[in-house]
Amino acid sequence: MLQTVGEWLNGTEATVLLVVLALATLGTATLFVIGVVGYRRRGTTTYLLVAVALGLLVARSLVGFGTAMGMVPMPAHHLIEHGSDFAVATLILYALYRSGAPSPTT
Repeated sequence: MLQTVGEWLNGTEATVLLVVLALATLGTATLFVIGVVGYRRRGTTTYLLVAVALGLLVARSLVGFGTAMGMVPMPAHHLIEHGSDFAVATLILYALYRSGAPSPTT
């Protein structure tokens, strides 16, 4: 399996990278499912924006796997990864903006 990893990694680095990518993918996939469940329960735009942002994090991890396996070229990897970083930050900030001012407490 590690023979298929891109030329820019040796065996030990490839193993560590694939383990980290697997853990990141499992973690973000779990958070994405929780986000979708939250959206289905609440049905608000804010929850939808958060679920979409979490979905982008899953896609980002999959692009990382594709790059490690030599299926996604490094320039495309950087464009997709940094573009998704920007999109996630934008979605989260917009979700916060849409939530409005906090209600006063008594």
